[in-house]
Amino acid sequence: MAQLLAKYSQFVMPDHINVVGTLFGGQMIAWIDLAAAKVAHRFLKGSEADGAVTRTIEQVDFKEPVYLGDWVNFTAKIVSSGTTSMHIEVKAFAEGSKSEPRLACIASLVMVSVKKSNSGIYIKHPHGKSI
Repeated sequence: MAQLLAKYSQFVMPDHINVVGTLFGGQMIAWIDLAAAKVAHRFLKGSEADGAVTRTIEQVDFKEPVYLGDWVNFTAKIVSSGTTSMHIEVKAFAEGSKSEPRLACIASLVMVSVKKSNSGIYIKHPHGKSI
């Protein structure tokens, strides 16, 4: 399978800013989770899984501050896969109106494929995919 990528972008608005005038870290993590979900969604196409959920956020490394009015452009890729899991790397690049894109954050996550059981709860389910 060819390397699977997904891109996602967000514009930084006033309600995303913390008390020191930069992007709130929790907001960045939420957006990273969405970017990871997008690439997991693409990876699971054609499988029996109903979707994927975040198992763990293994590492988040904030590299550069992000400011009000910046665009944050995410690139998510599947690094490896197990029977039900996907290891995903997400890079976030901040881009201001007067600045070049810069690596603002890099994160590593594990997502797990799930399927709805007969009882209505979601359980881990093999995705049958490989990289």
